Amino acid sequence: MLILARKINESIIIEDNIEIMILDIQGDQAKIGIKAPKEIKIYRKEIYDEIQKENIRAAQSKLPKDLDKLL
Repeated sequence: MLILARKINESIIIEDNIEIMILDIQGDQAKIGIKAPKEIKIYRKEIYDEIQKENIRAAQSKLPKDLDKLL
């Protein structure tokens, strides 16, 4: 893991097309802005984890026996 110290209005660049900027810091919370191409998906970690869990549940679910009747 790379750890960097940044101040308000300072940013980091990832590859050539993603910029992460520190917008504000209040107490123990930092507001960040992310500039990235629209095709790059950006999620909060807790949302990403939920998506992954749901994908696993969906992959493990069994299809109804009479699914062929629906087709």
